[in-house]
Amino acid sequence: MSGPLAGVRVLELSRILAGPWAGQLLADFGAEVIKVERPGSGDDTRGWGPPWLHDDAGNETGESAYFLAANRGKRSVAIDLADPRGQRLVRDLAAQSDVLIENFRVGGLARYGLDWASLKHYHPGLVYCSITGFGQDGPRAHQAGYDAAIQAMSGLMSITGEPDGSPQKVGVAVADLMAGMYAASAIQAALLHARRSGEGQHIDLSLLDTQVAWLANQAANYLVGGQVPGRQGTAHPNIVPYQAFACADGFLMLAVGNDAQFERFAGLAGHPEWAEDDRFRRNRDRVAHRRELIPQIELAMAGRTVCAWLDDLAAAGIPASPINDLAAVFEDEQVRHRGMVQRMDHPQRADLPLVANPVRFSATPVEYRHAPPLLGADTRAVLGECLGLDGERIAALERDGVVEAAGPG
Repeated sequence: MSGPLAGVRVLELSRILAGPWAGQLLADFGAEVIKVERPGSGDDTRGWGPPWLHDDAGNETGESAYFLAANRGKRSVAIDLADPRGQRLVRDLAAQSDVLIENFRVGGLARYGLDWASLKHYHPGLVYCSITGFGQDGPRAHQAGYDAAIQAMSGLMSITGEPDGSPQKVGVAVADLMAGMYAASAIQAALLHARRSGEGQHIDLSLLDTQVAWLANQAANYLVGGQVPGRQGTAHPNIVPYQAFACADGFLMLAVGNDAQFERFAGLAGHPEWAEDDRFRRNRDRVAHRRELIPQIELAMAGRTVCAWLDDLAAAGIPASPINDLAAVFEDEQVRHRGMVQRMDHPQRADLPLVANPVRFSATPVEYRHAPPLLGADTRAVLGECLGLDGERIAALERDGVVEAAGPG
C-alpha cells in the first residue's frame, strides 16, 4: 500500500538535521526523496561519531548513528555542485521533482544557478523550501545558524535549567528538529496549492523564527504579562504542582493539571487541609504561593518510594511518571507495544534498529522502504531513471569526479 505522498518526488540539497529531518518525514509518508550529497564526504553528519554503526561481524563501518537518525527512506546521489556539469544534473533533477529542500547560506545556491529565482523559470510548479539560521532577509540573514546558538538567542536557554544554576541547552537539537517539522508541514500545504493552481512557491523558514514561535506559552506569558520568565528547573510557570519531586529512592514527575486532581493528591499526601487552604485551593493561588506549598509537598513525597507513589497516583487518576533514561525508555511496555523501534536491513548490517515514525495513519501506513543509504548508493540508478543517462555517460562523469557512486559499476 502506498503512503499518502506516493508520487511526490523531493530533491533534498540539505545536510545536518533540519532539512534531512523534513526529508525523512516526507519519505516516511511515501514521497520519493533523492538526497544530493558531496562526493567524498557526503552529509556532514556521516562523520559525526562515535557511536558508529557496526556490521554483522562487529566491525566499525564509519556510518554514524547521527546520520542514520535522519536519513531513512532516501536515495543518495553524490554530485559535485562546483562543476558546471554537476549543476546541470541537479537542475535537471529539480525539473523532474515536485519539491526541493535546501539549507545553504543565503545566496549560496545562486552562484550555481540552483536558487529559487533561477529554478522557477525551469519549473514554475516547484515547491522550493529554504531552511536557514536567520531567514532570507534581515541584518543576520548572511550569518550561519547552529542549533545551540539558536537555543541561546531565542530565549530558550534562559528558561531552561535550575533557578540558581546556569542556562541550559535542551538535550536534543530542538530548533533544528522543529524547523524540520515546520518545513514538512509547509511543504505539504504548498503542494496542495501547487496541485490546485499549478503555481509553486518559495518557503523561507528560519531556525530563529521557528524557535521563537515554539516558545509558545512562555512567549505569551511575557507578551501578555509583561514579566520576563526565568528558569524554574522542572517546574511549570503556569501550573502548580507540576515538577519533579524526590522520593525515598529516586525521582518522579508529578503533573497535577486541575483543582480536582490537587484535592485528590492532597488526600494521598496525608494533607487534605491543603485543598481547603485559600492559598492552595485554586491553581492561580497555588502559582502565587508556590514557595509555601512546594516545600510541604517535598516533605510528603520524600517519605515513600517512587513505585509506591506511582501506583497510588495512577489509581487516583493523577498524572505522574518515572524519569527514565533511554535504556528504560526502550524497555517500557507502552513504548514496546507501540512499536517505536523499527528494524531495517542496512547494506552493512541486517536488522538495524531505528526510532519509528510516531504517526499512525488508518488507511495509508507509514512506509519504511529503505534504510539510510550509503554515500552515492543510488547515483547510477537515479541518473539513469530520472535523466535517461546511459551507463557510458555516467561512467564518464564518475571518471571526471563529477559524480560518485557506491558499489561496482
